[in-house]
Amino acid sequence: MIPRIESAQYVADYRIRLRFADGCEGEIDLRGELWGDVFEPLKDPALFRNFHLSPELNTITWSTGADLAPEFLYEHCIGKLAVRP
Repeated sequence: MIPRIESAQYVADYRIRLRFADGCEGEIDLRGELWGDVFEPLKDPALFRNFHLSPELNTITWSTGADLAPEFLYEHCIGKLAVRP
């Protein structure tokens, strides 16, 4: 089952707070994930924080065309969860 993202909020630097439909909620630091042609521009903090939650893709997206699989976000987020259902 693909985890459904209900909300995503910019925290600081390269951190985003995510809440999933199953009640899991936590913060992910994407600093180490910004490599490759589509992600490299996101090292600019102003561009990084300008993401959108795409209901169609069920993930966060950027104007550069970058997006991350919701499964990836969930797996990285649950390791550092502040709240579990």
